[in-house]
Amino acid sequence: MSMYHEAPVSAGESRVAGPTDSPLRDETIAGLLQAAIAAYGDRDALIFREHGLRLSYAEFGQAVDRLATGLLDLGIGPGDRVGIWSPNRPEWVLTQFATARIGAILVNVNPAYRVGELEYALRHVGVRCLVLADRFKASDYLGMIRQVAPGLDSCRPGALMSERLPDLRIVIRMGDATDIPGILNFAKIAATPADPARLEPISSALRPDDAINIQFTSGTTGLPKGATLSHRNIVNNGHFVTQTMRFTHEDRLCIPVPLYHCFGMVMGVLGSVSKGAAMVFPGEGFDPEQVLKSVADESCTALYGVPTMFASMLDSDDFAKHDLRTLRTGIMAGAPCPIEIMKRVVERMNMDEVTIAYGMTETSPVSFQSHTDDPIDKRVTTVGRIHPHLEVKLTDDDGNTVPVGATGELCTRGYSVMKGYWNEPAKTADAIDDDGWMQTGDLATMDDQGFCNIVGRVKDMLIRGGENIYPREIEEYLFRHPSVQLVQVFGVPDVKYGEEVCAWIVLKPGADADEAEIRDFAKSLMAHYKVPRYVRFKPELPMTVTGKAQKFVMRDAMIEELDLKPAPTA
Repeated sequence: MSMYHEAPVSAGESRVAGPTDSPLRDETIAGLLQAAIAAYGDRDALIFREHGLRLSYAEFGQAVDRLATGLLDLGIGPGDRVGIWSPNRPEWVLTQFATARIGAILVNVNPAYRVGELEYALRHVGVRCLVLADRFKASDYLGMIRQVAPGLDSCRPGALMSERLPDLRIVIRMGDATDIPGILNFAKIAATPADPARLEPISSALRPDDAINIQFTSGTTGLPKGATLSHRNIVNNGHFVTQTMRFTHEDRLCIPVPLYHCFGMVMGVLGSVSKGAAMVFPGEGFDPEQVLKSVADESCTALYGVPTMFASMLDSDDFAKHDLRTLRTGIMAGAPCPIEIMKRVVERMNMDEVTIAYGMTETSPVSFQSHTDDPIDKRVTTVGRIHPHLEVKLTDDDGNTVPVGATGELCTRGYSVMKGYWNEPAKTADAIDDDGWMQTGDLATMDDQGFCNIVGRVKDMLIRGGENIYPREIEEYLFRHPSVQLVQVFGVPDVKYGEEVCAWIVLKPGADADEAEIRDFAKSLMAHYKVPRYVRFKPELPMTVTGKAQKFVMRDAMIEELDLKPAPTA
């Protein structure tokens, strides 16, 4: 039998509390790694196949201490914000643990960010040090940071003065290149001799409730908010996610999902470290053939991915060439999981114990997860049952808990709820009430066994290929175009990605623009997945008598115009 099965709903109400028989881990990220090193020091920890790097847990710990000492030498210490802007590379994981070792707060920067988003994020949380890759795909990271902070071409390393980024002093470039005067190279800093005598007093003074990670999540106000997470938040969530899948030190997890997201850095990395399991990274980005080969070559027992990733692997021309018999479990999450894909994963990928998970960045992230031995119909039609040490209730518009089977807004309370949005007390108070309940904005139903099903969203959000997209943020950027007078952004159904972004625009009198121009403008300011696929120019927008845009009217019109069909889901 799987763990945590007994979590019955309360007296016919859609309210449930997770079991508490498995205790919370009262430790920091540094303590989590030290425990893994002590128990599993000679076992595989990190395998980055594209970079040819393989580290045991003992070697991983030594590399972390060298980098942490190098960061101390730069004057970085507890509470300082250190940004990381990179695809999945070894430097990402080393920076994650090195900053945690010295109490610096890691700030995850989305690898798809453009200049406007980068500048806002770094400035908003006061990033002092930025660690970045040269580039990824079409994104020139070095070019963008030099655009925002041109002083990097002439200042001394570590002495940047930038009008647009007043807190940023240090920029560290992954690799060993030294051709930009104001930028340090990662390889040199990571080669600093470790100094445990300096590191240990800092690590031992850290507390599990200390803030240690900031992850940006867009909001209906149009600008990203920095969800601030503690050691306790993410150490325990990673622990319970992998414990639900019955992970041990014998497991080997393939991680093709991005590290900047909780799916990668919490559910993947911290979850694996909590059990001493091996982490296998196929490449910097997702490539189905690369993932399949990694699973086979490394004898992986578990695999993570969003539904579109699994679909791409299953439909790969060379799928049958790969021996996937070592696979046992994994997680499909990040978007609604189509029943047919789930069935194919179980049948063709040997993942008899694959699980579904639900959560949000602000809850570290997972609140619900199916179990390895739940009936297949429950694993494909629900997001499972509540995690340990958490409470969930579904409420109506008045805040009352709805009956079992009724639809309500999902609210979460417990150790996983974030500390708040960085420097935004009013928005934090809007999201978390006085009793500690996090309002998720998701609409859900719950059965009498506590299985939960997400049926919609209260907030004006859409999900494209596992990425949460908030229309207001895109609207704010599109309003910067000189020809745009009014704009409304909304989601329309898409078979491949679940939803696609659509924009209706009213141009200023006498102004002119076409779809390609709007899309090119959007591409210069925001991540690729936020760029509207469909752009329509209208003389006016449908509004209510009180002046509110009727997005449902726009959505229905586009569905009819394009003859769109939704992705088939359970």
